[in-house]
Amino acid sequence: MENHDTTLPPLKTKRPFRTLLKIMGLLGLAFVAVSVLATLVLDSGWFGGDKVALIRIEGVIMDSREAVEELRRYQESPGIKAIVLRIDSPGGGVVPSQEIYAEVRKARAQGKIKLVTSMGNIAASGGYYIAAATDKIVANPGTLTGSIGVIMELANVKGLLEKVGVESVVIKSGRYKDMASPFRTMSKEDRALLQGVLDDVHDQFIQAVATGRGLKPEQVRDLADGRIFTGRQAQRASLVDELGDLQDAIKLAARLVGITGEPQVVETRKRFSLRNLLDNLFSGKGSLLIPSNINLKYMLAF
Repeated sequence: MENHDTTLPPLKTKRPFRTLLKIMGLLGLAFVAVSVLATLVLDSGWFGGDKVALIRIEGVIMDSREAVEELRRYQESPGIKAIVLRIDSPGGGVVPSQEIYAEVRKARAQGKIKLVTSMGNIAASGGYYIAAATDKIVANPGTLTGSIGVIMELANVKGLLEKVGVESVVIKSGRYKDMASPFRTMSKEDRALLQGVLDDVHDQFIQAVATGRGLKPEQVRDLADGRIFTGRQAQRASLVDELGDLQDAIKLAARLVGITGEPQVVETRKRFSLRNLLDNLFSGKGSLLIPSNINLKYMLAF
């Protein structure tokens, strides 16, 4: 008896179709590569004539790396003739504020580019510290600025621990090693030492503003009691040069370097970062847990 194999042969994908898929895949990769390259070229400011670069400093200032890198990159680009710092920040850490300030001062001292600050809703404390280093400051009339001062916030939970029957035991090798401890009452000597640190950092702030703005330290000291100003009040106090918005600041920067007509603006496209979002929301206000160290801040306290 004959056996008849009724199994159908497997369907074979035609080679032209496979080739088409490969071509489409290669074209897709090429498109992505060209898009990325075009973005890098456009953001770099190397081509297309003289431009104004825009750097945004927004939220609580906890790290200087990104702003410093942008400042250095734009200084190296021959197409960038001016930089506008758009500051919308209540301030932040002392050191990152000082590092950005120092980089702006270096760029200003080299004389290759002009730097202009545009103040948004708020440019206070560390935000103003950075702005003071630029050639010109433009603020909106209602911008909150100033707050030239230093703050240290420490929690003390000694009373709470006593209520719940918890005792803190500290072993230390130096008299002042636990002077900011949240587990005991601060002594007069501890407070005097911490006040001395704050006074010194405050004096650094005053000197930075005086140097950046071309004012006498005595003039700045009279304004450096932590008070805030509107943009209009700050202009009268010589802390701000002109009143206007971001576009006014960009046009001012263009005029300072001789760019005629509508200036081309270059801005680095930043990727969304959940970490940065959380930092801006929660940093600078102290942990919900017991703080473990001393934090000095050029920051407007809310």
